[in-house]
Amino acid sequence: MIYMLEDEEGIRNFVIYALKSSGFEAEGFETPSALREAMDRELPELLLLDRMLPEEDGLTVLKKLRSAPATGKLPVIMLTAKGTELDKVEGLDSGADDYIAKPFGTLELISRIKALLRRTSDAPPGAERLELGGICVYPSKHEVFADGEKVVLTLKEYDLLLMLMRHRGEVFSRESLLREIWGYDFAGESRTVDVHIRTLRHKLGNCGDMIETIRGVGYKAGDESID
Repeated sequence: MIYMLEDEEGIRNFVIYALKSSGFEAEGFETPSALREAMDRELPELLLLDRMLPEEDGLTVLKKLRSAPATGKLPVIMLTAKGTELDKVEGLDSGADDYIAKPFGTLELISRIKALLRRTSDAPPGAERLELGGICVYPSKHEVFADGEKVVLTLKEYDLLLMLMRHRGEVFSRESLLREIWGYDFAGESRTVDVHIRTLRHKLGNCGDMIETIRGVGYKAGDESID
């Protein structure tokens, strides 16, 4: 998802249309307060930020984003009519990742967005990242990747994987997993855990081997380091 904070409706609508036509999810906002409300619901992958805005200027918005843990590393491209070298330096020094002066070409903008996303694709902004072998989990985004490919898990599969990865090397019995993930510990239901582990491994493909079976006990995530 790409957010755009731009008070000129014509520019905002045009850019959002261009982004969607290029395959991006995108949403535009007229004011900083509207952007903040949206960010409380969902963090974007990248923000396009105008400099001259109502309520407060874009540099102030940018500095606030950089000072907050959740958005400190959010990729930001400033789009502004203030295009002098001094303006550009000021924007970059305030924390912008790129600075594009108006008027700008759509193709150039899309190219700059793609380039910035490539540079920052290793981690969603501000997100905790758990890695194990080829598995990468972003809890704040509820996203899982295996060998670079996004994996779609059910809620229970995801909860199982997250718990095992957060306690790397620790062995969990089926009963303890039932209690923690399903909320009950009836021993006769332990096969539920086995079924979910099996489907989880299948979805993780080659990375599924990182979920180890400890015979007669339960399961653990492998001992490779987690960043």
